Amino acid sequence: MSVADRRLQAIVGQLSTNQTSAAATTNQNKDDSKTDSLTVVDNRTGKKYNFDIKNNTVDAQLFKQIKTANGNGLQMYDPGFMNTCSATSRICEIQGGKGILRYRGYPIEQLAEKSTFLEVSYLLLYGELPDNDQLQYFNNRIMKHTFIHEDLKQLMSTFRYDAHPMGMMISAIAAMSTIHPEANPALAGQDVYNNIRLRNKQMHRIIGSMTTVAAFAYRHRIGRPFVDPSGKNLTYCENYLYMLDRLSHVNYKPHPALAKALDVLFILHADHELNCSTAAMRHLSSSGVDVYTAIAGAAGALYGPKHGGANEAVLRMLQKIGKVENVNKFVEEVKAKKVKLMGFGHRVYKNYDPRAKIIRKIAEEVFTILGKEELIEVAVALEKVALNDPYFIERKLYPNVDFYSGLIYKAMGFPTDYFPVLFLIPRTVGWLAHWNEFLDDPENRIVRPFQVYLGKGLRDYVPINQRNSNNNNKVNILSDISSESKRRNAATSETEWK
Repeated sequence: MSVADRRLQAIVGQLSTNQTSAAATTNQNKDDSKTDSLTVVDNRTGKKYNFDIKNNTVDAQLFKQIKTANGNGLQMYDPGFMNTCSATSRICEIQGGKGILRYRGYPIEQLAEKSTFLEVSYLLLYGELPDNDQLQYFNNRIMKHTFIHEDLKQLMSTFRYDAHPMGMMISAIAAMSTIHPEANPALAGQDVYNNIRLRNKQMHRIIGSMTTVAAFAYRHRIGRPFVDPSGKNLTYCENYLYMLDRLSHVNYKPHPALAKALDVLFILHADHELNCSTAAMRHLSSSGVDVYTAIAGAAGALYGPKHGGANEAVLRMLQKIGKVENVNKFVEEVKAKKVKLMGFGHRVYKNYDPRAKIIRKIAEEVFTILGKEELIEVAVALEKVALNDPYFIERKLYPNVDFYSGLIYKAMGFPTDYFPVLFLIPRTVGWLAHWNEFLDDPENRIVRPFQVYLGKGLRDYVPINQRNSNNNNKVNILSDISSESKRRNAATSETEWK
């Protein structure tokens, strides 16, 4: 039990002592002095309640016992889930105050140094590191599924030439559910995923095909024909780079060090507890929807600039700063709240993001091969100033994984709007791991949060000719119209010409 919990219990206990002897008590069979419990006094009624503490959490359902005269149970209000646990999980552990990230108990530093992305994928999905036979089988299944259906390839070729890569990805992933109806609970039955072999096949297919769909989105955007998977003895990331870059070379093979750098980046991005997109994955899965639609929905959450687009925002910030000599001025504008500092701080980490330390080393290796990215000097100067400025130290604003990843991707030649796709590919594994875990969780329920209604009370319908036209009641429904629309609106109709 933490010091804060003990302090809270002492305060609440003191409050209960001051209550009158007539105060009612719930759960009287429980010992009030039990250390792993929370005593709550409802000052509206004087009643006292004792709730068990398990894993440093209190079951929110217990608070329904705390009722007012109208019979409504007490509910927790937590916008953005700032202090709410909605699931138990054994996949990923973060200790933000200590800067710790572990997959299934393994430190991210060890996995990044010694493992491969597909080996880590196996670990996240199935709970343990594979032996040689298991890893070989898993690799073979993943690489077999890098080939996608011709209908999906044709669909991707119909996107506009300037379609955003994430828009193409989300649409293509959702379309995959129509190609595999045997894996759709809406068509094959709600218990279809009880078949473990079928469930595994979908996970293998999605991980394998994700790089192909991503490569096709890239090639379509730059006006080049699609390149099918190599079929040769290439690693997961080598095959991805092959599909991105091969032209007419017969024996084209990507630079192994760049493929390894990308592989490590994929490990770092594979999972991160119940972040926005992973929570969306679990939320969608709770409805029983097929896994492809759930992945597409999670990808939609990742698309947002506050989530998967953060490294893109970092790059645009560094480009705006432009030169090292502009860093101090920019920092002062940040402290004056005139501009936003991107790539520093984290919702969870209150220390240096462990992934940022690893990714900085990768950046140096990539720059050695491809040349130093011109904005790296700006990034280094900004990091140095921020890490030594009391303003940022007091607020625990340390560089996060997004600060350097965008620079690496830019050095490797990826367009800025493609950065979220490079996040999507590895995070798919984390989503699938949570989906797989959720399906086997006996506590899983369809997600349905409550709300606090603050709207109008009961009122009668008013006919339109009797409605008050008071400007205070008017809602702004105006939208932008194009110059063409303005031109048409200014024209005289044919009837009026006559």
